[in-house]
Amino acid sequence: MLKPGMFISDRYEIIDSVGSGGMADVYKAKDERLNRFVAIKVLKPEYSSDKSFVNKFRGEAQSAAGLSHPNIVNVYDVGDDGGLHYIVMELVEGITLKRFIERKGKLEVKEAVGISIQIAQGMEAAHDNHIIHRDIKPQNIIISRDGKVKVTDFGIAKASNSNTVTSNAMGSVHYLSPEQARGGYSDEKSDIYSLGVTLYEMLSGKVPFAGDNTVSVAMLHIQGEAVPLRELDGNIPLSVDKIVQKCMQKRPERRYHSASDLIIDLKRALANPDGDFVQIPAFVANDSPTINISDDLGKIKNTAYFGDNYHNSRNNNVVDDDDEELDTVDSKLEKVFSVLTIIAIVILALVIIFVVIRFVLPKTDQKPDDDPIVTMTPTPEPTEEPTPTPEPDPSIETYTFPNVIGHKLDDAIRAINAKNPNALINPIEDYSNETAVGNVIRSYPLENTDYPVDAEVVLYVSIGPKSDVIPYVYGNTWEQAEQKLKEYELIPVREDMFNNEIAVGSVIATDPPKESMVKPGDTVKVYVSKGPEIVQTAVPNLIGKTVAQAEGLLNDAGLVMGQVSNESSETYPEGQITYQDTTAGELVDKGSKINITVSTGPETIDTSGPGPGTPGTGNYRYVGNLTIEINPFDYTGDGEAEIILEMEQNGYGTEIYNEMTSVAHFPLTVRNIEGESASIGVVRMYIDGEIFRDEAGDPYVWVVEFETVEE
Repeated sequence: MLKPGMFISDRYEIIDSVGSGGMADVYKAKDERLNRFVAIKVLKPEYSSDKSFVNKFRGEAQSAAGLSHPNIVNVYDVGDDGGLHYIVMELVEGITLKRFIERKGKLEVKEAVGISIQIAQGMEAAHDNHIIHRDIKPQNIIISRDGKVKVTDFGIAKASNSNTVTSNAMGSVHYLSPEQARGGYSDEKSDIYSLGVTLYEMLSGKVPFAGDNTVSVAMLHIQGEAVPLRELDGNIPLSVDKIVQKCMQKRPERRYHSASDLIIDLKRALANPDGDFVQIPAFVANDSPTINISDDLGKIKNTAYFGDNYHNSRNNNVVDDDDEELDTVDSKLEKVFSVLTIIAIVILALVIIFVVIRFVLPKTDQKPDDDPIVTMTPTPEPTEEPTPTPEPDPSIETYTFPNVIGHKLDDAIRAINAKNPNALINPIEDYSNETAVGNVIRSYPLENTDYPVDAEVVLYVSIGPKSDVIPYVYGNTWEQAEQKLKEYELIPVREDMFNNEIAVGSVIATDPPKESMVKPGDTVKVYVSKGPEIVQTAVPNLIGKTVAQAEGLLNDAGLVMGQVSNESSETYPEGQITYQDTTAGELVDKGSKINITVSTGPETIDTSGPGPGTPGTGNYRYVGNLTIEINPFDYTGDGEAEIILEMEQNGYGTEIYNEMTSVAHFPLTVRNIEGESASIGVVRMYIDGEIFRDEAGDPYVWVVEFETVEE
């Protein structure tokens, strides 16, 4: 199974999977070279090593590649990529006729006839190129969004000039012609039979023959008679009923001889629905190879039945895997047909004896070089005179229908009336994503069609795009949300925002919000989380405050009390803060911890001792030294600058160095720094008035440790 984003032959990018059949998978893809979307049919890996399957697969492309017609899905390319065999086809956005029938139950007569005309036109083009489709059925008919009907899946198509007789009953069993069900010779009339079954289903909502298994259905095609449409629905016109009956005749010679003849009668049925102009021949000499009816069951039983057929999934060329395996015949049915076969052989022997006696023995006086004629399979006498298929009635007045697609309704009506002032025009409203409101989306008949002057014209007029509920994308990644919205033909626009709850890169909300109604082409703003917002705040001055006061100030600033240490102080009474590790006023991220030092009061000096002149009896000083190893000029790139060193101790700041300093002064040592107590001092550096920071943006900090010196 191919995945979205994969490429075939470095040209076709897989977008999505749209269906799977017995032999192949179908994908929506983008042709990067021609910048267009296509459908790609890929032979399944398990069949790629089977030459017969590969040949059949290539045969499909060869059959369809030479066909170019508005009612046939175009084939663009065929090839293989590392053993991956594929066919590139036109991507038709629409719905299969099977799904269309399922949605509507059954179609209106004019709609069904109109669709049949377009199918027949596609068949006509194929037959003119000596191609027999052999699998005409609603699943292989696609109705595009603009109303075009296209025939697809020439997977079992066959050149009509081939003299071979198929060994398999191909195509879906519900639409098989009798000769296909026997596994016999099929030609253009086989496609006409299948189209007749398709038209029957469009008008009635069901197939003419149904059974418990495929064998019983196939036998009904050979021997059964479908219930006439007018018995199912008295509103179906006589002409349409007879057209279906003629298409579905058991004997091919009693059907329409070509798709062209069928199209003529379908058009006449639109102009004169109650006319009795369809003539079904009682009998015409069979020009197809003779097939013994007694062999039918065995052929059906032994037929390997498989298919690879398209259907639509959300407006694409897709595969309909509804073909059925032919079931084996049960033992009772075999016994019945064995008896019938013996009876048929006995009757055939009696007929042969009769023919020999009747036609051969009386002619013993004929000339020696005259060959006697022995008829092995006698031709039955016709019950009535043969009635040939009528030629098109030249008395029906027609006109050439103009192109009105995209025109405003009033302009379209004027264009039609210019061709036929008495035209019966029926405008029908319909949704459209592409056509402006009030303009014609599609018409029946199609442009440049010779159409009867008294037949009704249908114009489908746009009322704009159909509204739909916006797809739910909350919590999806941006990529997932973008793909979903584009599938609904919406335009996603990304906007990042902070959020403390939704993970980075996931969707927070949309505008319009969820459950809103939207139309294709609407813009949807997608708000994507970029994580919690990092906000900075100024550090409050905690020096001289109690611990409780400091906690309140820190909470108000969004900061957290860090480590608390204790130290004696000559300046601050017990319980007051003497030191904070981050200078007051400095900006830090909210949530940062601030460490503090709390006074334990003045240091107690032991005055007991031997007397003056001994340690512990005089005054004290606090002296420290500082050496700065790091050279700031390596980072600033300057050669000389004003360097200021500022020390903070017990909440007080003291300048301990202020000189014009060059690179040569480093490492820089400052000696005999006087402090206020034995506590440590924190030193920061300023270069030309700017604090010296590290790569993370934090100020560099040095620590001075003081020694107590007695005076």
